[in-house]
Amino acid sequence: MSATSTARPDSQTRPRIVIAGAGPAARALVRQLTRTPFAGGITVLSNRDNAPAELLELAALPQVSVRFGQPVSYIDPGSQRVTTADGLEFGYHQLVIATGSSPAGPPLEGAGRCLSYSTIDDAARLGEAVKDVTRVLGRRPLGILVGTGTAAGQAEAVLRARGVRPVRTTQRPAAVIPNLAGSLLPAAGVVFEDGSRMKGDLVVLAEERIPRDALSVSAGLKTAPRGGIVVGQDFRTSVPGIWAIGDAAAFDGVRLGLLVAAASAASVCVSQLLQATLDDPLVRAA
Repeated sequence: MSATSTARPDSQTRPRIVIAGAGPAARALVRQLTRTPFAGGITVLSNRDNAPAELLELAALPQVSVRFGQPVSYIDPGSQRVTTADGLEFGYHQLVIATGSSPAGPPLEGAGRCLSYSTIDDAARLGEAVKDVTRVLGRRPLGILVGTGTAAGQAEAVLRARGVRPVRTTQRPAAVIPNLAGSLLPAAGVVFEDGSRMKGDLVVLAEERIPRDALSVSAGLKTAPRGGIVVGQDFRTSVPGIWAIGDAAAFDGVRLGLLVAAASAASVCVSQLLQATLDDPLVRAA
């Protein structure tokens, strides 16, 4: 028998927004929701047992409930319920999917020594890191950029704007060459399967990622050909009452994280969620 949450989307409870996922997009959404007049409850269902300090701070707020290690595994739009991997059920008035994305390939040996670029939010962090490296070197850095597609194109633009001389490779390396002398970013280059090498001052990984859109199956949500839950400019999905933000979503066939910063997406989505909550007849009756 599955356990059932006491949060039900009926006229006897206050409005409830459930968020599937606890990454940057989800946290931005919660942060902005708590700054509005929204008087309902917010439930965050995370697939991780641990959490960053930012999420723990949000979990301490009275209207926010965070369930760690409880990823959503099934959505029933008809009854407005989600079920977690452990069988817990949560009712919702509005559901936001923010499950993010995952690397398309296996982890690269030594990836922790590299900079990474997967969403537009990484641009500022990448730029700051490059500025630090430039200051230490006292010259323009030579950067090795690994990846193809939109993410790699955006990363290259950021590198060039920061004065980096990028050398781009579409061939995936086998490993990262460490900088034995030590530096802010201890990566001196990459080595390929055939033993050939590329050396530089920093390595940026901007490889392909796959939206985590598996929840679309149970909910009957429309997905993009290359993955991602299809959303409109208001972040509504094809099923009423369900929204998607961050890398789990796709707009015009492109992974949303490459198009809109998490804070900007959250701002627009929050305004739409508030209006949808006011328009919900069950909420008005509560």
